[in-house]
Amino acid sequence: MTSPEPASPWWTPSRHADRRPLLLARNRIQAGLRSWLAAEGFTEVDPAALQVSPGNEAHLHAFGADAIGNDGQPRRMYLHTSPEFAMKKLLAAGETRIHAFSHVWRNRERGALHSPEFTMLEWYRVGEPYDVLMDDCAAFLRLAAEAAGARELRFRDRTCDPSAEPERLSVAEAFSRYAGIDLLASIAPDGTTSAEALAAELARAGIRHATDDTWSDMLSRVLVEKVEPNLGMGRMTVLDRYPAAEAALARPVPSDPRLAERFEVYACGVELANGFGELTNPAEQRRRFEAEMAEKERVYGERYPIDEDFLAALAHMPPASGIAMGFDRLVMLATCAPRIDDVIWAPVG
Repeated sequence: MTSPEPASPWWTPSRHADRRPLLLARNRIQAGLRSWLAAEGFTEVDPAALQVSPGNEAHLHAFGADAIGNDGQPRRMYLHTSPEFAMKKLLAAGETRIHAFSHVWRNRERGALHSPEFTMLEWYRVGEPYDVLMDDCAAFLRLAAEAAGARELRFRDRTCDPSAEPERLSVAEAFSRYAGIDLLASIAPDGTTSAEALAAELARAGIRHATDDTWSDMLSRVLVEKVEPNLGMGRMTVLDRYPAAEAALARPVPSDPRLAERFEVYACGVELANGFGELTNPAEQRRRFEAEMAEKERVYGERYPIDEDFLAALAHMPPASGIAMGFDRLVMLATCAPRIDDVIWAPVG
């Protein structure tokens, strides 16, 4: 049996001719979103990609680079995994509504939905509740479909009507509905988690887990295997109120310290965006960063520095809500493209 012929390079005229309609749709979608954001009073900003810290999430992997100073000495820098730190510094400086279409880099990620370099649309609203960001996302899905001339969003055999009323459910509700798991039974009133309690819930539901899995490991497995494939089917889903242990840079829910003002947006089973009611407590944010980097070192044997300048700015940042959306993924769904490389003008080789 002979192996299939390898695909020709993306720059060959025949392949480019196939991709070009998708790329022109990408341009129309980007122009439409820019116009909408400008009408809403947003200022477009352009953060530098080279940063002291690429971000401090345990399972995000960065690209490093040595910046050589005038003295000839190297200084370790990183290509950012998100423009978040720089944009929040701009909020501390006095900006109130900002957005950026930023190229970002994430190592160890390649596949139909992943490129090591991709475009992230990130935007922030000062003094507004995080619920407003959910409405923004619904508007962006409608705009993307309209710009692409599509009546529905599609990924493989899954579809989503961008004009339908979005579904909103909490992570706990999703675990109960799609996995038969009582997630809150493993979270104490102060937000601390119990791996033993969650393991018991997984065993009762017949979901495999390893004996050395952490609480977060098990949460991730259930999300990926049981929950995510059911989200965004027929209409956009907002997966809201993540457990506080998975808050990242989100503030706690005022009425329930077990939960955080964090949500993710799904369409066609594809994660499109991750939004926060933003944490502005630098001491709590430092604690979370240090815990994430300890976990990163345990699992991967490395850690990234903490951006002290960011923590200093966080003390001056006003209450805000912010969100990051995978722009290429949105274009994929609006154009029915099967792979992210199909909607990137010059994809990574």
